Amino acid sequence: MKIKSNYALALSSAFLLWLAWPPIPYTTPLLLVALVPLFIAISRIMSEPDPKKGKQVFLTAGLTFLVWNTACIYWVYNAISAYNNPVVALLVSLIPYGLGALLMTFAFWLFYRLKLVTASPKLAYFGLVSFWVSMEYLHASWDLAFPWMTLGNGLAGMHQLAQWYETTGVYGGSVWIILSNILAFEAWKSYQQNTGYLKIRTGLGWLLLVLIPVGISLAKYYNYQEKPMPVNVVVVQPNIDPYEKMGGMSTANQLDILTKLSDSVAQVNTEYFIWPETALPSYVDEEKIRDSREFHSLQQFLNRYKNGTLITGMETMRFYNEQKTISSSLDPNSGRYYDHFNTAVQLENSPNVQFYHKSKLVPGVEKMPFPKLLSFLSPVFAGLGGTVSGWGWQDDPGVFYSQSGVGVSPVICYESLWGSWIGQSVKDGAQLIAIITNDGWWGNTSGKDQHFLYAKLRAIETRRWVVRSANTGISGFIDQRGDVVKQSGWWKRDALKMDVNLNDQLTFYTKSGDIIAQLLSLCGIGLALLIPLKAFSRKKA
Repeated sequence: MKIKSNYALALSSAFLLWLAWPPIPYTTPLLLVALVPLFIAISRIMSEPDPKKGKQVFLTAGLTFLVWNTACIYWVYNAISAYNNPVVALLVSLIPYGLGALLMTFAFWLFYRLKLVTASPKLAYFGLVSFWVSMEYLHASWDLAFPWMTLGNGLAGMHQLAQWYETTGVYGGSVWIILSNILAFEAWKSYQQNTGYLKIRTGLGWLLLVLIPVGISLAKYYNYQEKPMPVNVVVVQPNIDPYEKMGGMSTANQLDILTKLSDSVAQVNTEYFIWPETALPSYVDEEKIRDSREFHSLQQFLNRYKNGTLITGMETMRFYNEQKTISSSLDPNSGRYYDHFNTAVQLENSPNVQFYHKSKLVPGVEKMPFPKLLSFLSPVFAGLGGTVSGWGWQDDPGVFYSQSGVGVSPVICYESLWGSWIGQSVKDGAQLIAIITNDGWWGNTSGKDQHFLYAKLRAIETRRWVVRSANTGISGFIDQRGDVVKQSGWWKRDALKMDVNLNDQLTFYTKSGDIIAQLLSLCGIGLALLIPLKAFSRKKA
């Protein structure tokens, strides 16, 4: 009966976390208490004499995080099932559903183990914060990277509360949310066990922990002023089915749609046109791009706009005389090696062409993780718009510069989850963030909404406008406070224009990157090593 009660508490936490997660509006503050039922369940387990307490902690926490993750990213199945048997698609979907949940569960299990061997509850709680952020940082850094459910991303649903991300980034949000839940749980315990002032003292501490960051954030939000430095930008949403654009419609037809949409809203002084990821689906040799039909068509389009610059998604190839990377393949006809890239290309009214190669590649679809170990999954991912052998990439973020000197950070789809990656390009000179994406793979699900809302956090972290062009939606403009100023509808052919302000000031987060996650990861490693050392010293004593 106790086990069932603990599982009910675990499911309550999962429900609250899901209810608080984007894109559900106005429920974001629930994140600050959503883990309290799980803490109650774990506390009950630890107070029992059962020798298998560790297993129960793992299963109880695992239930919370598996249900929460699956409920929030259920849409992953849509993309996989489009080209695979439903059973196979479900089995493969369990990897993203379960992997993040496993890392979160492991953080709580390490917390339980640390609490067993230390006499300091505060040290155990510090360990939990460190373990949690360590796992999030790992999930953003390794071959299976998928930081979609980083806890700090949850504040994208109410970005007015996240204005201090300009200092901490999303990991600061993760720390705040975990600390709030810890103190809320301790306040609940204190209320149950004490009398008089002691009954509410911890609760007052929790209230301060919540209200002080909220107050700071709201003050920043309402007092933030953008420096006027306008440029006119057009974003285009061609709304071409992603499952058909690679073969169901010619490149010429797609180019015609893109140029007509651009012309429909452009002004004489428009400086930037932003087209989506793989807007032009034909492969182009980067060395010969100026000889391609696409290049000449785009030059004709740009000739109508004297100061016009175009950023568009394209699939490109680059040839080498020797193998450059592990993704390089040998062309049997020429005897040369080559890489193919998911590329952002910048063109202007000159022969100058700039390339940026997508670097944060989707595991399985664009880059096979741990290729020797997981090669048996290659057939499953072959039809998902990627390549089994893996796309090429570049090692550092890029910055595009226009003829007038405007610096733009080109961000392709999935890369918009990495604040520090975008922050580095801003540090290198970007005054504007341009996200190009193709969100139609998942259908009309919450996936596209979450992806759009997360971009608000990038705007706050860097204090840069985000201009977003999505093939099927959602496209739009996000200002330096994270407000969505204008957006398109889903599955609607559209073009939007706006004067956006450039910014050349650097936030603390832009300068420091994910220093919070890095420091807490070091602490997490140290505390994890402390667990067996303490256990060994106890046995020896």
